Amino acid sequence: MYENQIRPGAVTRRVVLEVGTAASAVLISGRSSSALAADVPNAPPPVPPVTVELLINGRKHSVSLDPRATLLDALREHLALTGTKKGCDHGQCGACTILLEGRRINSCLTLAVMHDGQAITTIEGLAAGTKLQPLQALFVAHDGFQCGYCTSGQICSATGMLSEHQAGMPSLVTADLAKPRPELTEAEIRERMSGNICRCGAYPNIVAAIKQAAEMPA
Repeated sequence: MYENQIRPGAVTRRVVLEVGTAASAVLISGRSSSALAADVPNAPPPVPPVTVELLINGRKHSVSLDPRATLLDALREHLALTGTKKGCDHGQCGACTILLEGRRINSCLTLAVMHDGQAITTIEGLAAGTKLQPLQALFVAHDGFQCGYCTSGQICSATGMLSEHQAGMPSLVTADLAKPRPELTEAEIRERMSGNICRCGAYPNIVAAIKQAAEMPA
């Protein structure tokens, strides 16, 4: 009875089960996506890879990847820059924060192909060899981490946030918008860093590290 109600060309339960079975076979046997496509009736052809030129931490990288790959996956899976962490993969935790042309973004929410030739800075690019950047050193001094999983995103986000503050950008809690640069109070720091979650709860130490960094001479 129900089969008669299915529109021609609609995805049926049988097709869904076939796709799921074939996908499981790929995970178990390591078969290619083209082999999977051959097993599934009416499956779309595999997406051909594209070449992207990424400028990361001052170095050029030519990467061949799926055009649907996120910048986060390009960094981690193709370039082995694993300092950028995959947390929620939905832009909600901030663990994947990097700097794009000096501005902080969630790398899990953008495609790598969208940033061909743009300057990208990851946590690996902040230190000068083995010498930590002042903000990194202050995170250590203030014990601004516990498990450390969110720390690279916290530091990249704080770096971008301090630049935004220097440029005079207000936040939701800025009291006086007429000031050329709002005072970087604890409330300001917490609001500006609210996109970065620390599941260990090291927020007071993170705020203290950022506040001291903001007070250091440029």
